[in-house]
Amino acid sequence: MSRDGKKLVGFIIGRENEMPDTVMGILNERHDDIQAEMVKIGGTFLDEPVPYDVIVDRMSHEIPYFRTYVKYAALKGCYIINDPFVWAIDTKFMAGTITEHLNVLTPRTVVLPNKDVGTETVPDSFRNLAYPMDWQAIIDYIGGPAIFKDVRSGGRRFSHRVNSVEELIQRYDESGTRTMVLQQVVESNHQYHCIVIGREKTLLMPYSLDTGRYFVEATKLEGKAAQHMVDIAIQIANIYGYEINMTEFVLKGDDVYLINATNPSPIINHELMTEDQFNWICQEIAGLIVRRIKEPIPMKLPVALSVP
Repeated sequence: MSRDGKKLVGFIIGRENEMPDTVMGILNERHDDIQAEMVKIGGTFLDEPVPYDVIVDRMSHEIPYFRTYVKYAALKGCYIINDPFVWAIDTKFMAGTITEHLNVLTPRTVVLPNKDVGTETVPDSFRNLAYPMDWQAIIDYIGGPAIFKDVRSGGRRFSHRVNSVEELIQRYDESGTRTMVLQQVVESNHQYHCIVIGREKTLLMPYSLDTGRYFVEATKLEGKAAQHMVDIAIQIANIYGYEINMTEFVLKGDDVYLINATNPSPIINHELMTEDQFNWICQEIAGLIVRRIKEPIPMKLPVALSVP
């Protein structure tokens, strides 16, 4: 899998430019034996070769065809960042269940039945569903305020703050076919996001709820709380096998709450972060890609390709 003697790295992206362009620039300018470019696909034949050694996938959680392609590429021997098979089953509710084993505080969370389904159904299709739902009991368990959000991991799809049964039902009626979770809001002005690259390199960034970006000032959290966040973020990256992941925390007093365990496609740009933060992440992603090319590790496939 090479072109003109060069190892090929492909990027699958949406509208973002800054991070992919920067990482591709680093790879192409500093490594004569590597060619980094955007993946171009449009209808994939079953016997079609995959030219890429590594694909950095930033968009398959939004475009189902891309998800199908990166799974195909993985089965053909391409290394995908991040693992599409794991990402395909990753949800915020599953992450909450997993993180119960990590000795970390998590917000109270409820996963809800879909408002609508995208398949043909009859009344008997829902015989397993208790109905009507006890909305007041759900709100009483979660407390207020709460966040009503898409269960899928990656990005911030359809996320709304609710404070009452009436607001919850209104947002639920708008949710369509999405599977939604309702999560307790842990009130605090101290929020931290930890980026993990290559399952070991970490950057803990303080996030400003007022500006919606990471602090420009050299704000640092030190001591046991900071190390606890970093340790948890590394554990989660290794549990999932994610090469790029962002974990979100809230610090309330001395207590660390894990509010979002996984985001395999976090936003990486200058609008959100400082120059130093952006450059560190891009350099580490480029270094990760080079390591996976020069010292490849096998992907853990969900099927056995050889039967004894």
